[in-house]
Amino acid sequence: MDARPLAMSLFAGAGGCSLGFKRAGYRILYALDIDENAVETYRHNFPDTRCEVADIMSCDFEKLLKNLSLKTGELDVLIGGPPCQGFSTAGMRFWDDPRNGLLKHYVNALAVLRPKWFVMENVEGLLTAKGGIYVCEAANAFINLGYSIRIDKIYAQEYGIPQRRKRALVIGNRLGMEFNLPEPLIPVHGRIFKHSDITLRHAIEGLPAPTLDKHKPVSYQGKPKHEWEEQLRDRNEKLYDHFTFKIEGIQLERITNLKPGQSMKDLPESLHHESFSRRANRRVMDGTPTEKRGGAPSGIKRLIFDEPSLTITGAAIREFIHPEANRPLTLRECARIQTFPDWFRFKGNASERIKQIGNAIPPLLAQIFAVHLRVHYGFDNVGRNVPGKLFAHTLTKATAMSPALAKTDLMLWGLYKKQIPNTVFLDDGHGEYYNSKFTFRMQGSRQWRCSGYSKKF
Repeated sequence: MDARPLAMSLFAGAGGCSLGFKRAGYRILYALDIDENAVETYRHNFPDTRCEVADIMSCDFEKLLKNLSLKTGELDVLIGGPPCQGFSTAGMRFWDDPRNGLLKHYVNALAVLRPKWFVMENVEGLLTAKGGIYVCEAANAFINLGYSIRIDKIYAQEYGIPQRRKRALVIGNRLGMEFNLPEPLIPVHGRIFKHSDITLRHAIEGLPAPTLDKHKPVSYQGKPKHEWEEQLRDRNEKLYDHFTFKIEGIQLERITNLKPGQSMKDLPESLHHESFSRRANRRVMDGTPTEKRGGAPSGIKRLIFDEPSLTITGAAIREFIHPEANRPLTLRECARIQTFPDWFRFKGNASERIKQIGNAIPPLLAQIFAVHLRVHYGFDNVGRNVPGKLFAHTLTKATAMSPALAKTDLMLWGLYKKQIPNTVFLDDGHGEYYNSKFTFRMQGSRQWRCSGYSKKF
């Protein structure tokens, strides 16, 4: 009998989260995504998992359970989360707005599947989308389904990912457990936490020079120089997606003049792209979906070898310049920065592949969280009639909180108060709010936790 925990992936993309959970010893029963190229990628790399091109808004999860020979509540963990779909129409009730349809159907999937755990990952803009309403409405829905949840902004570089990548996580269980996140593995420091012991150099320095032929694989040069390189090669023999294009003319002049850490603004005006001035002055509202943001305001930027990379996005192969070579990053370099092993293949054209890479949860990050849930908490104690609750949230590591995050913070406090009727919260002057039975304490930087349910600090 297969004793591995059972997982299902919604909004699976290329399968970064699935790879992490699979490596942590989970069995991925089923995956879906609406993107055909992403599903082709998933099927290629996970031949034992049933993966379908499907829209969650038309998916019959009761029928799916039957087809998978599962009963409601037997699934151990549901991974993946709905993307934020923009701003609600003024005056329209949140759940009636069609732009919140993906979240609504995700909640419906939880109600039918009743997984013991769910892990919902999203861009950090989730925390401020719709003025904080989005995440608070989602939290309230999860609580009403009986899930104990926490909401956190995590910094991937603290878990050994060689890039500065901030993400929002909502994790919940219906076992009544209050749980901690895995402890950070790598100390980070400096402005915007850009200094770390795991850097871009670990991820890409050992790669050979790329080819100009996008269909031609590349051979490794010598043996791995360190453990990171060995893990990324993972017994692979040929490198795919490690190609570049011939750079010439003014673009080559721009790149040649860039020093590590510099961007378009550091070049002479004569080398600025014609759209740079307009883009450089653009300000993006909190919560604006990625596809509506346009290009990066900095234009091209040369990365620094001895820092974590900037966040890998769908624009990385156009705008991120190699620390030493006069060319942009290759698809394979971006995949490595995301911690995909070299054997992992992506399908579609170059723009479709980098979109899959940029949208993925780094497999190593997913693996760390998957191991943590399995080893420290598990999947037992099901059946107790425990009410759902929000018991912890962390919206930033920074010492100061933006007005947008402060608004969300205040709304989340409203959920705590709703859970504890007739409570008057008092500040003792040391960041601790209390009444006669319950204590809310700030742990570290802006991490709040209610300790009145089962344990104290």
